[in-house]
Amino acid sequence: MSSNMVLNINTPDKSFYHGEILRFFTENSEGNFEILPHHASIVTYLKPNISSFIDTQGNEKKFFNSEGVLIVKDNIITLNVDASEWPEDIDIERAKKAKERAEKRLNSKDGMDVKRAQAALMRAMVRINTTINE
Repeated sequence: MSSNMVLNINTPDKSFYHGEILRFFTENSEGNFEILPHHASIVTYLKPNISSFIDTQGNEKKFFNSEGVLIVKDNIITLNVDASEWPEDIDIERAKKAKERAEKRLNSKDGMDVKRAQAALMRAMVRINTTINE
């Protein structure tokens, strides 16, 4: 039996990553979890978080992923997410400005969509944290 899995990460714009890996780490609404080879088939909704994987050379690779769906079946892990970025590709100033805008909207309470502002704040904060934890 192979101890490798295939990881496919897709966004609406591109295939972000495709390759063989040994382990995968991410987070859903229930908390952090790990996927190892021969994992049971699952489908789960991911929240914005810093996901990571161990490649076949034993190197850990971390990245930001926004909300989306994770599917595991037959040693193939597929993430279909709104956005995915490597830490070095994150525009930290843009993320900080997005965080400030979201906080301002949440503080103004002028009839705006609170859930949308909270989601924007969460994405911005995770992007910022991705660059800190690099």
